[in-house]
Amino acid sequence: MFKSLFPVIFMLVSSLSFANEVNIYTSRHYDSDDQLYEDFRKETGIKINVISGNGNALLERLKSEGKNSPADIFFTVDAGNLWKIQKEGYFQSISSSKALSIVPINLRGPNNEWIAIAKRARVIFYNPKTVANEELADLSYEDLANKEWNDRVVIRSSNNIYNQSLVASLISAHGIKKTEEWAKGFVSNLARKPQGNDRSQIMAVANGIADLAIANSYYYGYMLSGKAGNNQVEAANKVKMFFPNQSNRGVHINISGLGVLKNATNIDNANRFIEFLLSREMQSSMVNNSFEYPVLADVSPHPHIASSGLDFVEDKMQVSEYGKFNSEAIKLMDRAGWK
Repeated sequence: MFKSLFPVIFMLVSSLSFANEVNIYTSRHYDSDDQLYEDFRKETGIKINVISGNGNALLERLKSEGKNSPADIFFTVDAGNLWKIQKEGYFQSISSSKALSIVPINLRGPNNEWIAIAKRARVIFYNPKTVANEELADLSYEDLANKEWNDRVVIRSSNNIYNQSLVASLISAHGIKKTEEWAKGFVSNLARKPQGNDRSQIMAVANGIADLAIANSYYYGYMLSGKAGNNQVEAANKVKMFFPNQSNRGVHINISGLGVLKNATNIDNANRFIEFLLSREMQSSMVNNSFEYPVLADVSPHPHIASSGLDFVEDKMQVSEYGKFNSEAIKLMDRAGWK
């Protein structure tokens, strides 16, 4: 009798062990995320198993695993990346009414299949010694194609998803023809061939290679924190952060976000993790370590970021537009000569 019951007991024990975990595929590169996972385990008793890697590599892994994939959550940066995963059919709608009540609709994917847990602004960094206050008045992304900025601007390459999403937002706002005209003028104003990461652009402005750079806001906080070295602290202190498009639609906003995968087996635990990240305590913890902006309005960003201003206009465009127009943005940038 006991022998015949053994398979049943084994199955029950196995299901209980698997019910107390959640499996995350992540392309986020923040060491501080490890603390988030540990805090979640301590609060809920749910173990988090993490597979980290390049976003495209993780997507290929999902494809190869198919229905046998153990992944419950895909955690990444940029709405354009989340759109790609949704387009491949790997997400399901997020079922947490609590999470959906917190996050504005423009920071979610179609059918609520992915959701923001933090925001980042793609802003302008400038050298106050070479850029006059009058030049900054009502400055927009669109203005950077004007001749007055010739040989004064730096930005990273067109194969970067952050730039692709920025251009996609311009396509959504102005159409392909007008955005392509802008891109050609913008590229002609570059002080050097696109190279390096966002911090390299800020360093270029600090070192006098250019007067303006476009980069994500959180890199500024990271540089000022000293985590990247004293030379980058010195560089960050030589530049200032500026929010463009304040007289019209607002500064370009992107996200860090996640979605529950369609073959997830730990759906309840996945939704609990999302709710955990959107709690006031965890929002504060995240932004103070990653230097991103919180989704919750009553949580303040890190002082390094807050020092550049908190009262600024955000573009309320649906961030899924960045994925919708991604392929058009890539082709447009190529035609404009954006390397």
